[in-house]
This record gives sequence, C-alpha cells and structure tokens, in this order.
Amino acid sequence: MDLVVRAARAVTPAGLGPATIGVRDGRIVAVEAGVVEMPGAQVVELAADEVLLPGLVDTHVHVNDPGRAEWEGFETATRAAAAGGVTTIVDMPLNSLPPTVDVAALEVKRKAASGRVHVDVGFWGGAIPGNEGELRGLHDEGVFGFKCFLLHSGVDEFPPLDAAGLESAMRELKSFDAQMIVHAEDSDAIDAAPDPHGEKYRDFLGSRPRGAENLAITHVIEAARRTGVRAHILHLSSSDALPLIASARREGVALSAETCPHYLSFIAEEIRDGATQFKCCPPIREAANRELLWQGLADGVIDTIVSDHSPCTPELKRFDTGDFGLAWGGISSLQLGLPAIWTQARQRGFSLVDVVRWMAERPAAQVGMTRKGKLEVGADADFCVFAPDDAFVVDVAKLAHRNPVSAYDQRPLAGVVRGTWLRGEPVTGDEPRGTLLTRGNC
Repeated sequence: MDLVVRAARAVTPAGLGPATIGVRDGRIVAVEAGVVEMPGAQVVELAADEVLLPGLVDTHVHVNDPGRAEWEGFETATRAAAAGGVTTIVDMPLNSLPPTVDVAALEVKRKAASGRVHVDVGFWGGAIPGNEGELRGLHDEGVFGFKCFLLHSGVDEFPPLDAAGLESAMRELKSFDAQMIVHAEDSDAIDAAPDPHGEKYRDFLGSRPRGAENLAITHVIEAARRTGVRAHILHLSSSDALPLIASARREGVALSAETCPHYLSFIAEEIRDGATQFKCCPPIREAANRELLWQGLADGVIDTIVSDHSPCTPELKRFDTGDFGLAWGGISSLQLGLPAIWTQARQRGFSLVDVVRWMAERPAAQVGMTRKGKLEVGADADFCVFAPDDAFVVDVAKLAHRNPVSAYDQRPLAGVVRGTWLRGEPVTGDEPRGTLLTRGNC
C-alpha cells in the first residue's frame, strides 16, 4: 500500500465502526473492519477523538470565476472546500462571465480553473432561452447536468425559462438522459408579493413567500411528469412542498431535492433587521419550517444537503444601509457546512452516518460520481478527518473564502475538520492538486 489509514471510528458503507483503509495509486484498494495491521509505505493512525469520513461532495457551489473573481475564485473556493472536508465540488453555471451556456464558455471556465484547484471540480451547464441547441454539446463535453431559473436569476446574462421553455428544454435533455436542476420560485408570485426594500427581515421574508416556491415546484413536477426527465429541486426552503415531492415520487416522477445548511441552522425569528449577511433566495424561514425540513431529511424526501455557497464582496451586502432589497442574496458557507450540520443534527438524534449520506454519498450519486462520497474499494481515497466532539467559534477573518462575510460569524459550532486528503495525499492549500472532472469519468 502507498498509504494505510487506521481509525477507531470510520463511516463506511457498513456503518460507524473501526476500520483500516488501504490506498494504492490514489484509490482505496482495501477496507478491513477493525484497526488491524496492514503494511504500507505510510501509515496514519487517527487520534482517539477523530472519525474518518469520506470526503464530502458539494454539488451546489458558485465560484464566480472568471468574470466576478473578486466575489470568489477557484483558488480561494477550493481552499475553503478543503478546509471544510469537501473534496469535490460542482460549480454552478452563472455569476461567472461568460455563463456556462455553451461549449465555448465551458472551455473559458475550464481554462480559468486549470492548475488552480485544491479539490476536484466539475461543472454544471446552464439552460436559458435560446440555447437549446447548445445543450447536447455541453452534455457531450461532460457537464453534470443543466441548471435553469424560473424567475430572474439576479444577473441579467442568465435569464429564466418560462413554462414553455422549461418543458422544451426538459424534452431536449430527456433525449440524451441529462438532468435538469431548477431554482424553483414562481416569477408571477414574486412579482405580486410586497416590495422587498428596507432593513426589516420580516418584510424581505414576505417578498419571497413560500407559496412562490410551492407553485414553482408544482410546475417542475408536472413538466417532469410529461417529459420523463430527471429533475432536481435546488435549495428547498419551504417545508410545504415536502408532500408534493413525496407524492410525485410515489407516482413515478424522477425527482430529487436538496436543502442547505442555512435553512437547517437559522430561523427567521432570530435574524436581526439589517443583518443582510442572512439574505438568500429562497429565504431562511421560521423555526417550525426548519423542523419540518429536518423531518423531510429523516423521511428521505430531501435527498442531499449542499452549501449553495454564493459569495460576494462586503459592499454588495449593503451593510451601509442594511437594505435587504438592495443586498446581494447568498450565504457564504462552503467551509462550514459539515460543522454547521453536525451541530444541528446531533441535537436531533442523527448520527455521522446520516450526515455522510446527506453530504457525501447521495450528492455523488445524484451526479453519477461512482468513485466519490464513500469509503469502499474502488473509490478515490478522498478523506475527511473530523473531530465531532471538538468545537470552535466562527471567525470570518480566518475563513479561506475570498471575502470575510458569512452568516455564521461568531456562531459556535460543534465538530472540527482536522485534515482533508485527496486521492491519498493531504491537501495543504499550498500546491493545487485537484483535477477537473467530467461526467462519467469519476
């Protein structure tokens, strides 16, 4: 073996227990139950308070590079990912310039990322009005699926699909078995809602009603039912939609759903007026809604937890005015997802096995990554060394994100990531060793 890792506690497909992992040429070639002798050029023994997890897979990250690299960039985003135990990310097609809506734009993004990433990086394509003829080419070039919006995305260069456009794009994707992932808020419902401007969080919450999310999800379900495409609901925040999703699945609709650490951690009742670091779309909702989202995870209606890391510069958060209507909507959390979720999960009786299922195994499976998100023979030797009983207080100045802005600032969190390994080698943040991934080859 090139590397042997011995852990008194590891999360493998068999559950939580002692394990010894053997690695050769960056892949796991042996998994033995128990802490046993196994010869290797390098032997690493975890401390008694540490647990070996598979590297996490975050399929919802806005890197914004090239074009808006002052918001975030490949170097900083992937350092932050590694610091949080994330070894694979999939980058969203918008907020970068150009957006990833044709093969030429994908090549621009790959060039920007090449040689600069500390973890493995894949890419989503985008579905916008007028680019239906580009979708097959992007698919053939290895994107992991296609994202669309049903309302204004926040940037003019990535416009939304209307109902006819959504169904037409879905039919095109079905022809080559690609996945459509959807920002599901209904534009008409949002337009009819109260004005979002001002510093009162309850007014911002009223401007993005859960009915807009529920209605859009209904449209996605019906379009997926008619076309047969695989559809995925992004960043679910409205617990009202859980019965809709469960019912559609029972009826055979190929539908999955994700939620995010901020919807599972924060509650609207505790967000101060003017605290625009908490602005995201759809918004953080009330305490009762949060508990129902946790129940949705327990019931298996929600499949995955991903960051929706959507950073910006401090100026764009409009801390000068605290105006939720003017501030950029997005939570910076790529480095903090694991401890944020573990803090909440352990209080509700969930285990690290559950967390790994939500944040590693299922995200990898959703995008067809067969070698990621699990500690088993044949998988990449991507590891997260996690101390679940350690704790820390978040200091944004010490995060690896490009800008010191996060809703988690000064929040105490349980669980510390003490090490991250990519294909059998520790990620130090000094030398970029990540690779650019293509669908079907990871």
